[in-house]
Amino acid sequence: MAKFEIIMPKLGESIIEATITKWLKSEGDQIEEDDAIVEIATDKVDSEIPSPVEGKLVKALFSEGDVVEVGKVIAYIEVEGMETAEESQESPTEPKEETKPIQKETPVAKTETAATEYTPNPDRFYSPLVKSIAKKENVSLEELDKIHGSGKDGRVTKADILSYLENRGTAQLSAAPVTKIEQPAVTSGAGDQIIEMDRMRKLIADHMVMSKQVSPHVTSFIDVDVTNIVQWRNKVKDQFLQKEGEKITFTPIFIDAAAKALKEFPGINASVDGNNIIIRKNINVGMAAALPNGNLIVPVIKNADEKSLLGLTKSVNDLASRARSNKLNPDEIQGGTFTMTNFGSFDSITGTPIINQPQVAILGVGAIRKKPVVLETPQGDVIGIRHIMILSLAYDHRIVDGALGGMYLKRLKEILENFDTNLSI
Repeated sequence: MAKFEIIMPKLGESIIEATITKWLKSEGDQIEEDDAIVEIATDKVDSEIPSPVEGKLVKALFSEGDVVEVGKVIAYIEVEGMETAEESQESPTEPKEETKPIQKETPVAKTETAATEYTPNPDRFYSPLVKSIAKKENVSLEELDKIHGSGKDGRVTKADILSYLENRGTAQLSAAPVTKIEQPAVTSGAGDQIIEMDRMRKLIADHMVMSKQVSPHVTSFIDVDVTNIVQWRNKVKDQFLQKEGEKITFTPIFIDAAAKALKEFPGINASVDGNNIIIRKNINVGMAAALPNGNLIVPVIKNADEKSLLGLTKSVNDLASRARSNKLNPDEIQGGTFTMTNFGSFDSITGTPIINQPQVAILGVGAIRKKPVVLETPQGDVIGIRHIMILSLAYDHRIVDGALGGMYLKRLKEILENFDTNLSI
């Protein structure tokens, strides 16, 4: 019999802890695979943790109401036929001093030369076979976590680890020296008000600082004549509200155009993994939404390029409404490949947004203003009043050059300015 660890999962890109709200199973209960064991909650979403194995719940390590960091063990399930790393270490057929367990549970005495303890990836599960191969070849858990998995949900297969071992000698990763930047000392004076950041604001702050450190940001701007879109919306909004019971805003129109342009310029719909560029197959557009408490959350519209304008409108309204009431599901704030943020909601004409890692670009939408514009006509140039909006695209200059960023913005402008005013929805 072996003990399987139930780990506090990562429920979002910026979530580092969750609260245990209710244990659905008690110690001694038999657990089927995929049975919900415990309910948890974060500042953003509520969720359940299912069991990936079948067995008996032998130990719950935390109580209801406890706040637990992502990656920590919260319970043990006793499983038949699975050998743990600790059991492998005690095998009589192998000398104890040559054993290098994959999961380290016993405390290690500190020495002057001890390295910083590695924190395992809580989202990774390894089969006993993969663990056995890793132990035999002295592959540490840190190395194992860096291997790209080709199995279901990114699991590392036998073929993956054998392939890694073949190239291991020529593909050793070296850690570059990191210069720590110290925050300047800040003093408060008489009459100053001191407000401690809430947990969500701390997470946002850390994520923004990380993004600026990871990606060299460049921002390009372009102005767009959206007169046709404004006139079309004014024409259909009352009819749409009466027919569908929902408001139609500019947001789904902009997301639709952004998704169409991403299909033509997939280099914007990408991520960077070391020296590799990952071009995303799916176009999942996140829309930054302001919460009543002033914080931000980014619900994601999956496969936005496959939805009609009607479908996008309903998705935008539904996600925005549930974001404000803290009713989003965990998968609805994950998996984004591109993000759009609307500065115009607060009457700002433009801005320079920060990339939502691990994406490589984010679109900023400014306020729509009436402006005098020079128009070309067969009779010559004239001045007309048009609805003008400024778009800003912040992109990761490691893989997106000014040419690619500029071409994407230019194509997006063309799609918006050639909007079909006869479109029915």
